[in-house]
Amino acid sequence: MAALAFLLAQLIGLGDWPAALLSVLAGLALTGALHEDGLADTADGFFGGLDREEKLAVMRDSRHGTFGVLAILSSVLLRTAALVGLGDMIHAGLALVAAHAASRAMLPSAMWALAPARSEGLGAAAGQPRPQGAIAAAVIGTLIALAALGPARGLIALGLTGVMVFAAAGLARRQIGGYTGDVLGAFQQIGEIVMLLAASAR
Repeated sequence: MAALAFLLAQLIGLGDWPAALLSVLAGLALTGALHEDGLADTADGFFGGLDREEKLAVMRDSRHGTFGVLAILSSVLLRTAALVGLGDMIHAGLALVAAHAASRAMLPSAMWALAPARSEGLGAAAGQPRPQGAIAAAVIGTLIALAALGPARGLIALGLTGVMVFAAAGLARRQIGGYTGDVLGAFQQIGEIVMLLAASAR
């Protein structure tokens, strides 16, 4: 749907920037900005809390602080700029499919590798996936990304995304001892951003 929004915007004569921004906004509308909200809460908690308990308390607050607002703004701008860099509606559409699929396919692996930071909440309620489930999700996301971006660029994009999500998982372990629903949303956003940036690299 995000790719379709980009296509339609360009077909009616809009420039790359408006078309790319409308595409990103279409994705936000479809998901209810669920992952962006998680990214914002994670940024506020990790950078605004002094200890584990305070970080988790900040993340539970529905209001967004400076770090959260900057995180959302950065996410929207980076994804929009990456789509502008791709320019061509076909390549941009394929990159969107790859980014949305791969960034979500990595979440079961992160949930399997980390422990829930709380005994309650969305992250804990989701449970811990079995290894075979995490592997299946990763394989599906990988195949979609490779088909959409091509073997060479797809492998580079997936490798960079994996490194960044792995680093974010390590940060989450140090900051709060595991993951929450917000942290999973942040992982998705990081994955989507890196996939789109890698796809747009010259």
